[in-house]
Amino acid sequence: MIQLTPHLRILAAVEPTDFRRGIDGLCRVCRQELEADPMSGAVFVFRNRRARALKILVYDGQGFWLCQKRLSAGRFRFWPASERGGRTRRLEAHELQVLLACGDPSAAKVAPPWRRVGEGFPGPARLTFRPFL
Repeated sequence: MIQLTPHLRILAAVEPTDFRRGIDGLCRVCRQELEADPMSGAVFVFRNRRARALKILVYDGQGFWLCQKRLSAGRFRFWPASERGGRTRRLEAHELQVLLACGDPSAAKVAPPWRRVGEGFPGPARLTFRPFL
């Protein structure tokens, strides 16, 4: 089982991929077309031309996992566009989860991925100690 956590590096291939390819073929796509190391531990997400299926490739340190989701009806309406003409787009874990549920990650309302701890909390100089009597 693959758990999608915020610390994962998730890369979505912008262009459709031939889904007749298996693990070796997708590793070749990662190296040659995406210019990324498939054994880096990153999660690679691919979409087919008809936008009816997704494949996820990840290396866990011992071997490769290849997962596929094919929709029984409909299509994946949203797919990430490239940033600055690149071949991949980096996704956050929550964006991939929304994408797998056929949603649009850019329209999802989520908390920011990082916020300062202690905002609105009085600093140590303002705290007073009151012993219980």
